[in-house]
Amino acid sequence: MRGPGSDRPAGARPPLLPPLDNEAGVQLVELAILLPLLMVLVVGVFDFGAAFNLKQQLTNAARSAAGFASIQPTNDLANGGVPDSVLSIRNLVDDRLVAAGINDCDLLRTGGGPSGALVWTFSAAGNGCPGTLTLTVDRSYSYPASIGVNVISTHVQISYPYHWQFGNVIGVLAPGATYASGVTQIPVDAIVPNAD
Repeated sequence: MRGPGSDRPAGARPPLLPPLDNEAGVQLVELAILLPLLMVLVVGVFDFGAAFNLKQQLTNAARSAAGFASIQPTNDLANGGVPDSVLSIRNLVDDRLVAAGINDCDLLRTGGGPSGALVWTFSAAGNGCPGTLTLTVDRSYSYPASIGVNVISTHVQISYPYHWQFGNVIGVLAPGATYASGVTQIPVDAIVPNAD
């Protein structure tokens, strides 16, 4: 026996979802196929945007450090070890990173050391850093000017580890995928002629 105006037997509960017609079923399949692709696209846009923003902030830090270094005296560079003028350049880079909200990887805890004539390198990987932050300060960088003489400058290079989130999304969508996202070094540098 059926209920009044219904194709259901009397006392039967109504279905939780209305029956799907062909068009609604197709739309559901399209959503199931396109949603993962859309998710990859959105995460990729945010990830590349964050990497680009980080590169701009690192470039600003390198420029500030090179400008500051160019007016530092050079009379303490031959004393051995890491001169105070070079340590103050490292401290300025650290200040710029912290002010921009970037993990400084415990840069201030690194002593650094000479990696060539008037070149000092600091490597830091602490404070939850995804890789190794490298800061190189070259106080004797030389390049030819248009007038036929070499200009002695300060060259500040920063190589910062960036962890891509894009690979995490690929790993969720395709658990067996071997997409190599991991950590990439973002290099920036700045050169400013020495004042003395």
